[in-house]
Amino acid sequence: MAKEIALTLLITVLPISELRGGIPLGISLGLDPLFTFFIAIIANALIFFPIFFALRLFYDKVLSRIPLFDKYLDSLKKRGKPKVDKYGFWGLFLFVAVPLPLTGAYTGTILAWLLGMNWKKAFPAVGLGVIVAGVVVLLITLGVISIP
Repeated sequence: MAKEIALTLLITVLPISELRGGIPLGISLGLDPLFTFFIAIIANALIFFPIFFALRLFYDKVLSRIPLFDKYLDSLKKRGKPKVDKYGFWGLFLFVAVPLPLTGAYTGTILAWLLGMNWKKAFPAVGLGVIVAGVVVLLITLGVISIP
């Protein structure tokens, strides 16, 4: 059981899959769906802190010198800025809550940092978004709702 939990957490904290991959994996490995949901949302939401503060510390010295990263930031800013500018907290929340590729906790956290949001306002928006995305993914995984 420890191996299944560790694998679920690993997939959940990876930038591409996040809880969209972790929840279905954990359930498919035989973990209890509610347990899987809770460990996935906690792990995914807590990603906020190392990402947000690492960007503050390392962007100017290291990350700004990586052209691919700057290109990603420009693309992210174009996609997310209108929503966050228009809706603020709720815009960031919705950006994270919709369980689509590249709209999870990592992207929401980077967007919050990029737009200069205070972490005390950004973390609750990202955290609530992670919870809603987790509920949607859990319900899809359990077959309660289906994607047309």
